[in-house]
Amino acid sequence: MRFLLRVIFTAVAIWLVTLFVGGIHIVPFGEEGWQVALTTLGVALVFAIVNATIGNVIRIVAFPLYILTLGLVSLFVNAFLLMIVHWISEAVGYGLQVDGFWWGMLAAVCIAFLTWLITIVTRPIFGKERPRER
Repeated sequence: MRFLLRVIFTAVAIWLVTLFVGGIHIVPFGEEGWQVALTTLGVALVFAIVNATIGNVIRIVAFPLYILTLGLVSLFVNAFLLMIVHWISEAVGYGLQVDGFWWGMLAAVCIAFLTWLITIVTRPIFGKERPRER
């Protein structure tokens, strides 16, 4: 349940970022509104999978760089993961379009911030699950 909520929150963040960051766009598989929403959810799902697999490997390998840069290398890692989603979308023919690495970096920072903000705002609604009674 948490994974699905996280994907939905990320999809909302990606959609908001496409509205105000000029170098990132969603290329839907159709023209109708539900097709745009479904494409955005698909992009968020692919981003979550890439982040959970490739992202964790990169974070483990680059751990010394995280320490040396006090975490600033995470900006580049997140931008690189967003570019991987862009490359996957290009191969499929629809999805996320990023105009360049620096647009990807700006978008990654904005997506991370907005996802964090949405999670904080909705925490009272979708808070932690209650422990099961025995």
